[in-house]
Amino acid sequence: MSNKNIGIKDVAVAAGVSVTTVSHVLNDVSYARISSETRARVKSAAAQLGYGPNRLAQALRTRRTGLLGLVSEDIATTPHAGRIILGADDAARARGYNLMIVNTSISASPGSRNADVEALLERRVDGILYATMYHRILDVPGNLGSVPSVLVDAVSSRSTIAAVVPDEEGGAKTAVTALLAAGHTRIGFLNSTDDVPSSHGRLRGFADTLSAAGLDGAAAPVQTGPSEVQGGYEAALRMLQLSKPPTGIFCYNDRMAMGAYRAAAELGLSVPADLSIVGFDDQELIAGNLHPGLTTVALPHYEMGAWATGTLIDAIEGKADLAGLALQPTVLDCPLVTRGSVGPPPDPATPRGNFCAAPCVNYSERCIASS
Repeated sequence: MSNKNIGIKDVAVAAGVSVTTVSHVLNDVSYARISSETRARVKSAAAQLGYGPNRLAQALRTRRTGLLGLVSEDIATTPHAGRIILGADDAARARGYNLMIVNTSISASPGSRNADVEALLERRVDGILYATMYHRILDVPGNLGSVPSVLVDAVSSRSTIAAVVPDEEGGAKTAVTALLAAGHTRIGFLNSTDDVPSSHGRLRGFADTLSAAGLDGAAAPVQTGPSEVQGGYEAALRMLQLSKPPTGIFCYNDRMAMGAYRAAAELGLSVPADLSIVGFDDQELIAGNLHPGLTTVALPHYEMGAWATGTLIDAIEGKADLAGLALQPTVLDCPLVTRGSVGPPPDPATPRGNFCAAPCVNYSERCIASS
């Protein structure tokens, strides 16, 4: 809590510096030539005295309010994507800014989205973050560019707003490389039927990595389905009943991977002894609670929120060029999270599971024809 009876002169006396030096340190004036030791002494004195800057006076002088707006397109109600908000809030607080959140939905009308942005503008926010639940191409509200703005997990259809997105292609390469490193030479991909950047990027990463390893065609089968548990289950059943099924499967997301676990179990396959599985997203409620735990690629939700906020504040303070950044989205790495679902391929001489002589046509019931 700041002490209203303590002034900047008191801080200057306690720190043994001038009032100007205190002002430059506490307002983070970039051009001021002040040693790190002096900066630390000033901040320590201010903290001990309970001195806080006058936000109203700062706003009048700098024409900034210290408020950032965040339009949350469904992420506030999504546990894993909600880390975008945590990253943004941590980065904002570290720079002396506060975050104001407005929740919207992917199904909201253009007029509703414009109204959400306008609500933030009316509160004189210094900049706006617009974050989406999954990586998609966004028709941005027309009034979004009224103040410095950054998109999180989305790109503008007109390439007019700076954006940060996950490295979908690189994440897929990381996943497939983990299966190759374990010794697999037949690797399948369960992809989503959704026409979104992630499905295209992950397919490119999968195909390019296997092609570079000299594997393609029957050694790299692809099945598609809805990006949910049932879609992964049905796509995995089709793939695992090919004449030469893969020994490793890369899944579009962790939910499809959960479906692949179920399909493997119904076919008498053990993970990872008979079949290795890698997911994408690192949804901890899923990946950490499957048995064995799912090796997967993490989406950098926290990192995207923090990067976007730091960049937005830099732009507000004249330290970053958002127009230049808008020419191409910033891409952040998707690291591998290793758990227990990847192992070496099984011995080809050892029978795997219980398979019919012909492919199943009813994927809703366990195949018992071979028992």
